[in-house]
Amino acid sequence: MAVEKQDRREAMTFEKQGAHLSSTRHPRLAGVVPPLVTPLTADQEIDTESLARLIAHQLSAGVTGVFVLGTSGEGTFLTDDQRRTVLAVTVAEVAGAVPVLAGAVDASTARAAAHVAAAVAAGADGVVATAPFYAATHPAEIDRHFVHLAAAAGDLPLYAYDIPARVGTKLPAELLIDLGRRGVLAGVKDSSGQDGSLRRVVLDRQDAGLTDFTVMTGSETSVDSALAYGVDGVVPGLGNVDPAGYVRIAAASRAGDHDAARAEQDRLIRLFEIVAVPDRARMGASSAALGAFKAALYLLGVLDCPVTAFPSVPLDAAEIAGVAALLARAGLAPARQ
Repeated sequence: MAVEKQDRREAMTFEKQGAHLSSTRHPRLAGVVPPLVTPLTADQEIDTESLARLIAHQLSAGVTGVFVLGTSGEGTFLTDDQRRTVLAVTVAEVAGAVPVLAGAVDASTARAAAHVAAAVAAGADGVVATAPFYAATHPAEIDRHFVHLAAAAGDLPLYAYDIPARVGTKLPAELLIDLGRRGVLAGVKDSSGQDGSLRRVVLDRQDAGLTDFTVMTGSETSVDSALAYGVDGVVPGLGNVDPAGYVRIAAASRAGDHDAARAEQDRLIRLFEIVAVPDRARMGASSAALGAFKAALYLLGVLDCPVTAFPSVPLDAAEIAGVAALLARAGLAPARQ
């Protein structure tokens, strides 16, 4: 009975706020919002100076937002104190130039809600959360999860993070649209890799008249086509390395220059081959991808150290040299060799 009363209270909160949430609480997010890596020192502490340079690297490229403490940010690997440090430095360095989105990714609603509270306290502009994971969940439980997090977020927009490869659950389009209609979700970052599902969300959003519901793709390699069929923007891990390339795709797409958008996308597909450089016989996919991104940023002089969060296996000298060769091929001159 107490649980039912709590559900009713949280539902009533959104009924009272009503449809104005999606139209006045925040503008629709769009453009290029890279999910920032978290720079670490050799002893696994947050490298705040490198983080400041990374943010400057993004802002100078013309990104429209930054997202910290997501998958690329190794948020689930960090302590709560380290997460707070990342938030504090990011909010201070961005200084209102673009929205700062904070990941609130954790296995349970209670833990994710604590991360939401930390994001609110730090001055973030929005929160991004997955469905709960580890325990198998039903769509009704995912619904309750997001309603609870939205209540904790207050005036901050809450975005769903659809990444079934990590969470084990694919967020149904009908659930996302229903949560958007009720003012619970401000949008979704789709990292499912399922193009048909993403296109359905775009179509269902249109049919529902949710003009302020944001749909972002997490793909590095199909941004030009996704923008062409109505996605609002991109949250690309490779955008850490070459944010300007994704900004050019977005600009070309807005101008209707699809040939230019495709040419830039093709160049970035070749650059994305850096994730295939690390030897997968000795490390996992996350170590390879994030290690390659951090190695590239180290070579470009943005990060002081390319280490990934423990227990990830770091790239060796030969692998870093392989990343350097692909940077040069893509027209990005390494500052280090």
